[in-house]
Amino acid sequence: MTEDTFKETRSARFELPTLGLIVLVYVVLIALVMSHNIVPWWSLPIGAYFAALHVSLQHEVLHGHPTRHRWINEALVFITPTLWVPYGRYRDTHLKHHNDIDLTDPTRDPESYYVLPEDWALAGPIKRLIYGINQTLAGRMVIGPAVSIVQFWAEEWCHILRFDTYRMREWLLFAISGSITVLFVTQIAGMPFWKYYLLIAYPGLSLSLVRSYCEHRAAERPEHRTIIVESSWFWSLLFLFNNLHVAHHTRPALPWYRLPAYYAANRSVLLEKNSGYTMKGYGEIFGRYFLAAKEPIAHPKIAWLRPVDFDR
Repeated sequence: MTEDTFKETRSARFELPTLGLIVLVYVVLIALVMSHNIVPWWSLPIGAYFAALHVSLQHEVLHGHPTRHRWINEALVFITPTLWVPYGRYRDTHLKHHNDIDLTDPTRDPESYYVLPEDWALAGPIKRLIYGINQTLAGRMVIGPAVSIVQFWAEEWCHILRFDTYRMREWLLFAISGSITVLFVTQIAGMPFWKYYLLIAYPGLSLSLVRSYCEHRAAERPEHRTIIVESSWFWSLLFLFNNLHVAHHTRPALPWYRLPAYYAANRSVLLEKNSGYTMKGYGEIFGRYFLAAKEPIAHPKIAWLRPVDFDR
């Protein structure tokens, strides 16, 4: 296969695999919520898988799928099962994250889990404890969603209180989207909200954070910072093949269902590109990092990052 085979073009029509998956996610979630009184409680976490899949589909949408029309794409995933963050703000921060030269930079990469060494030196014991727990995979899954919500929401509301009209609009849309979810769950389906949130929404976020746990590492060269996880279909479908993350960062506009073929055709090149930063499935990640931190919280070497003066 040639590079032209994987030319990055947004679809001129519906990408049926993506459209079908969006429909499937909503159908399964609606069915589970509507039948919550007749299905055993332990079957409801199946909804967490599909809630996490919705997060992956939002990621697909912000990269320009499944149509050429942004308003159609965003309308298709408008209703949020996870009640996490405003889609528009997720879109903005994630696209900024794709500036690969700044990957893992605590000041420039919105998805970095590192902090500046000087900030870490000033951190109090409670913050150190929370960040330390969150640096393990178990902690990322248990408290990670709450930590990310508190951090992101607090920063956003600081801007809103300063009358940032753009953020006000995005949060208003999020309020409408979230209200639809809550009203459907509690008023139409008659499901207690706590039951929905604890068995579907929150664990859906936990599953989503498994993907991001090892996605990037601190390294001197930006191209060495992004992982490849050669995983099973359970995880690959859940993450829409973004486990092959260096392939996604190399061809961010490729639709999810074309990433495996692109990776297979360019595996040796991509492994050389990221200096062999790879894991043999999420079982390896769980085994190595479930109770142990993958890396230190303070960024290990500020010299690897662009100088602050470069932005001036």
